[in-house]
Amino acid sequence: MLLAITLIVTLALSLSLTPLMIRLAPVLGAVDKPNERKVHQGLMPRLGGLAIYLAFVLGVLLLDKSTDLFAGSSSLIYLLLSCGLVVACGFVDDIKNISPKIKLLVQVAAALLFVQGGVYVDFITNPFTGGVISLGFLGIPVTVLWLVGISNAVNLIDGLDGLSAGTSAIAALTMAFVCWTQGNVAIAFLAVLLAMAILGFLRYNFNPARIFMGDCGSLFLGFALAALAVMGLSKAATTISIFIPFLILGIPVFDTFFAVIRRLSLRRPIMEADKGHLHHQLLALGLNQRQTVLCIYGINVLMGSAAILLAVLTAPQAILVLLLVTVLIFAGADRIGVLRGKRRIKSRASAIDKE
Repeated sequence: MLLAITLIVTLALSLSLTPLMIRLAPVLGAVDKPNERKVHQGLMPRLGGLAIYLAFVLGVLLLDKSTDLFAGSSSLIYLLLSCGLVVACGFVDDIKNISPKIKLLVQVAAALLFVQGGVYVDFITNPFTGGVISLGFLGIPVTVLWLVGISNAVNLIDGLDGLSAGTSAIAALTMAFVCWTQGNVAIAFLAVLLAMAILGFLRYNFNPARIFMGDCGSLFLGFALAALAVMGLSKAATTISIFIPFLILGIPVFDTFFAVIRRLSLRRPIMEADKGHLHHQLLALGLNQRQTVLCIYGINVLMGSAAILLAVLTAPQAILVLLLVTVLIFAGADRIGVLRGKRRIKSRASAIDKE
């Protein structure tokens, strides 16, 4: 009963804090201005991520006080502090637009702070032999790279109303289910709390949005999801477990991966922004914003379902599922045009005019 109350309180806090941020953001100058790469037309407040973070933190503290799930563990406080550092950096960026190098340095610092809690990827499973490969001293840089990489991957897909938030909520719920099946109840509840905090915000962020999450939100969600994956999934020694986090976070991971391939094939700088991301291509196919976001939600649910199957099936069955999913992902990416940045039917502008 206490756990259920904690989830309800977290959702209620997010629902209550988000309207406050809608009013506070313009006062602080935290507004998103339209440009050629964005689909909204006017100024939009963008401190929704702060509401998500505060609701999550208060929910976690309530859960910690009312249960003994985290008794004797220091990893929880390091999780909240490192996430707080990422949110603070994003908060400043949403107001003053700090340089990418400074943001990257802060993300690395937050990742190193998280590792100080004693949680990092110290081994990975070998999918070919079924054994484990000890990472030794490489475990810390691998963990930092994972945390920073997923943070920025989630940030990259934050291009349409409700896209990043909904995708993150689905990923969090999927992670909770997988952690539950593996007996990691504490991390499962943390993931559900994160989902509740996101859903409260999504009430105001789904198209037509009244607020954006900003960098303080997208970077936080990416970092939090990556951290929970390390806490809840990195210790599994099953043959196929190394692939589970990549499927749970499939949309940001693969969209970023395909962006790198696309830019290399076109001989463009990897860090150069373009309009070849999945949501751009779906808009170019003639879908409106809502249809595009719902379509990506559906893809995310399918990837999450595949991740759950990998966690419960035998190794041979899981490998077959993984191979099938991989083929479908690459075939779909090529068909839609994500790999080559190719628009096949309508221009993005004409799709937006339908809104």
